[in-house]
Parts: sequence; structure tokens; C-alpha cells
Amino acid sequence: QVQLVESGGGLVQGGGSLRLACAVSGSRLSMYAMTWFRQAPGKEREFIAAIAWVSGSTYYEDSMKGRFTISRDRAKNTVSLQMSSLKPEDTAVYYCAAVPQWLGPPFTASIVDSWGQGTQVTVPS
Repeated sequence: QVQLVESGGGLVQGGGSLRLACAVSGSRLSMYAMTWFRQAPGKEREFIAAIAWVSGSTYYEDSMKGRFTISRDRAKNTVSLQMSSLKPEDTAVYYCAAVPQWLGPPFTASIVDSWGQGTQVTVPS
């Protein structure tokens, strides 16, 4: 089982940037791709990006390419999501999640093995 703890959320003005971090712990991390999802009020949880823990290969939802960058630091056991040019529609709870890497892509909420508690990102209109 993998344990995930997100941090770095907050209030950011439109056009600004924010970096989210996810502390990763547990066993057999090499089995997993670490992913980021988000869920806005009244909407389904949507996939943003994934990174294979060992190889570092990345995969993005098409609509997220360009403004979101996923990375991982195996020495520090962290996964990050760098977000730029933020818009009010990016307001959501952002979740870090571990997915057995052979199950995706595509990466959907239904194949997630472990979720973090989420961190709120608010971009006021």
C-alpha cells in the first residue's frame, strides 16, 4: 500500500503559478505510476498527469498539456505538479494518487489504488 500526502495548495491570482507536492511512502513503489487528479465542485474527478515512478516517463491529459508539468524526485520520495497561467476554472481539490502502472494509460479514477487527502487550489475570478 502507498501513502500519499499533498501540500502546496492555496489561493493564487489568475495568471499565476503554483507548485503542488506529494510526499510518497510505502512499499513496492516501482509498481506504480504516480498521478495527479482534480475535482471541481459539482464535477467528476478528472485526470491531469502521470509519471512512472522508476522510468520517469510522463503522460498528460491532452487538455492539460502546456500549463501543467509533473515530476518526481525518487531521492526525496516526492511527486510534484507545477501549474502555470492559472485560470478560475482550475479551481478544484487536487489529489495525488498511485496507480499500478500497467493499468494505464488511460488513467481514470476507477483504477487508482491509493489516494491522498487532497489540497485545495483556488483561483478567484
